[in-house]
Amino acid sequence: MKKKVFVSGCFDMLHSGHIAFFKEASTYGDLYVGIGSDATVSELKGRHTINSEQERIYMINAIKYVKNAFVNSGSGMLDFKEDLEALKPDYFIVNEDGFSPAKEELCNELNIELKNLKRIPDAGLPERSTTSLRTGGNCSLPYRIDLGGTWIDQPYVSKYHPGWAITLSLEPIIEYNERCGMSTSTRNAAKKIWPHYLPLEKPQKLAEILFKFENTPGSTMVSGAQDAIGICMPGLVRHYYSDGYWPTKFESVHDESVLGWLEDHIQMVLLWPREQGLDLLGETYITEENVKSLADASEEVWEAIQNKDLETFSEAFLKSFDAQVKMFPAMVDDKILKEIEKYKEKALAWKLAGAGGAGYLILVSDKPIEGAMKIKVRRKEAL
Repeated sequence: MKKKVFVSGCFDMLHSGHIAFFKEASTYGDLYVGIGSDATVSELKGRHTINSEQERIYMINAIKYVKNAFVNSGSGMLDFKEDLEALKPDYFIVNEDGFSPAKEELCNELNIELKNLKRIPDAGLPERSTTSLRTGGNCSLPYRIDLGGTWIDQPYVSKYHPGWAITLSLEPIIEYNERCGMSTSTRNAAKKIWPHYLPLEKPQKLAEILFKFENTPGSTMVSGAQDAIGICMPGLVRHYYSDGYWPTKFESVHDESVLGWLEDHIQMVLLWPREQGLDLLGETYITEENVKSLADASEEVWEAIQNKDLETFSEAFLKSFDAQVKMFPAMVDDKILKEIEKYKEKALAWKLAGAGGAGYLILVSDKPIEGAMKIKVRRKEAL
């Protein structure tokens, strides 16, 4: 009997990249495809599908490499769990940005082999992704990750000691999941002002506009400025806070050798959405000593990046994360620590993206890590 192969995804706006993935997956056995329902896609990606679940099933079942396609019966990130248990495949196949620890753990429980395929277009065809098709291949709204000084953009932190926050603007080569420390709420606010792409002129001013738009007068919780800055200002940027919501000074790096070096040494792993009701501010230890440690680590991160010193960068990156967790211990729990433990032999340093609680794990490494996804830094565009 042929082996059974299972893949799962949204598969909206079907393109040649999807077909190449199905083709390669089918070489391992009969291919079964589970798709996320319209409701699940809306929940995870914060947008409606272009094609309904009925249309997606119709098209996928017409592909010769597919044995059968169906709508996953569950919801959330593991919406396929019950289907996987019923199907009992030999292989669960994902692509580079489809790997997650939760999938790995589930496959281990069910004695299913998890395989991770590279995104390789079929012979003679260009590389395709749903994200690039949705934006016409042009400039689309970026994401951002923080490399140091997280939380210093809040006055209740910087009043104890001033310091820099460091952000890196990312091209949306994939659609990062909602609620995952990728400034997705600020990015969704940006869509209301600039539905398709950012204007090129005056990125610092754009960041200020976005910050003020998201934080309307009377807001009880003010979103940190680093999200708006990381989205609107390309390249590597640091911004200085001293008991205020908006930074008093900025410094940017657009040197290609530095940005390329960061792309070579930073990877990301998808974790899981932050648990509902998690209170990151319930227990805090915001003191002059702890905030100074955060600020000092950010300085060290910045200098190490300028020098392209991987060892020092890794040490400072860990210091910055440790300083965050010391002030806000609810950022991590046993489940997250267990996940970090898996990468201690593979990575030089790690931290959670954004304010923590789950989301994405940022890794610093001297070589590619299986299951981790690369980043693409957004460059400064010529006017």
